[in-house]
Amino acid sequence: MTRYGNPVLHRRCADVTVFDDNLQQLIADMFASMAAAEGVGLAANQIGVDARVFVVDCPDETGAHVVAHVVNPVLHLPDDRGLQVDDEGCLSVPGVRAEVGRPATASVTGVDMHGNPIRIDGTGLLARCLQHETDHLNGLLYVDRLPAKKRKKLLVRSAEAPGVGVAE
Repeated sequence: MTRYGNPVLHRRCADVTVFDDNLQQLIADMFASMAAAEGVGLAANQIGVDARVFVVDCPDETGAHVVAHVVNPVLHLPDDRGLQVDDEGCLSVPGVRAEVGRPATASVTGVDMHGNPIRIDGTGLLARCLQHETDHLNGLLYVDRLPAKKRKKLLVRSAEAPGVGVAE
């Protein structure tokens, strides 16, 4: 996995314009990488690819698992922006977690690997995951949402943690 500090994680990813076998292979590789790392979501830039794609295998608040991919996602948040604070971690910031406030529901629209429209409505952990992965594609990691002092402490601890996967 690419780690915090790698430039691909800190800029908006490129829109996907070609829907071919390479995109299908990228999505398959992302699902495999996510499973190997025991994650619930993974953005393309976390494996070093500059493309607006993420995958999820994540439960919603009812416990139902949603396994999906989204290309060129657009995040939609509720008008009521009341935040739910919960523990959050990231494969690109290994070994640490922190409490982050996010809306309790979220939706993402985009397309699938064939260019067909897709929409995912999320509650609970799935809503958090949709927001977290879309943030990645916009060059934002969850630690960037924390106060500077707390972020710095977490990044120092994370730098000492073993990485996940092979891409550094």
